[in-house]
Amino acid sequence: MSDDKTTAGDNSPAVSRSDTPSYEVRLWPHRSLPRKGFRIVMTIAGIALALPVLPLMGTRVMWALLPFLVGAWGLLYLLIKRNYRDGRLEEHLRLWPDMICVERREPTGAMLRWQANPYWVDLTMHPNARPENYLTLRGAGRLIELGAFLVPEEREALFTQLNDALARVRATPEAAPWRPDV
Repeated sequence: MSDDKTTAGDNSPAVSRSDTPSYEVRLWPHRSLPRKGFRIVMTIAGIALALPVLPLMGTRVMWALLPFLVGAWGLLYLLIKRNYRDGRLEEHLRLWPDMICVERREPTGAMLRWQANPYWVDLTMHPNARPENYLTLRGAGRLIELGAFLVPEEREALFTQLNDALARVRATPEAAPWRPDV
């Protein structure tokens, strides 16, 4: 989420805030293989890897092939499990008239937080970057990425929604960097 991997303490204002945000979105990677599908894939892979061994039952060739087939099946299992672990990534963006807060929960469970005054935040979409439609927020002296795991169309939709929400919030008197004495 950021070049700087520092985290704010759990007592940051965004965590203890009780008022409802003007805009809120929770982002997470797409889960294309549910748990039931995982069991089906592993069963089919096991059967497919066992078929070449059946005619060789009881021969030395079977024992020569068996470690490679079991290794291939085990590697598939480990890689899919790793994908599930990486899929625990989540970003939570909340916007109030006087603050924008992004909290990112890493797959390891670590929480990264960033907050700034929305009046000074710069939201940018980089259409020709890798990944396509790369989305960044700049504010409070830092640059963070937002929704890097989303597909380009989802990042574009997020950019439009967040840009509109920032415009609405900036129009409120609470978002101004100072309040004029009236």
